[in-house]
Amino acid sequence: MKELDYGKVGMRIRQVRKAKGWSQEELAKKCGISMSFLGHIERGTRIMSLDTFVNLCIALHAEADELLWGVACASDGRLVDIWGQPGKKNTDSYSMYVRIMKSVAEIMNEV
Repeated sequence: MKELDYGKVGMRIRQVRKAKGWSQEELAKKCGISMSFLGHIERGTRIMSLDTFVNLCIALHAEADELLWGVACASDGRLVDIWGQPGKKNTDSYSMYVRIMKSVAEIMNEV
């Protein structure tokens, strides 16, 4: 199983953010995190929660695989298509998805 390189994940987040012409402050506000924490994420010095990662994917309109592994996958939809706009994520499907992903992460850490 591939091990996640948080430095590379952060670099990809920074690349997508800069490609959109956004400052760290703009992206941090869109995701509900501090600019300082976003800086740590982009440098790979802190590990973000799954909720923060989902919010980054939504804000950047980026696929999880693209940010995690650098693999752009052709999918039928994006996270935005599933949950709508940020701030309107309090749906049952969002909560279920987060619970599933947390369970998967726990299982993978046990292996």
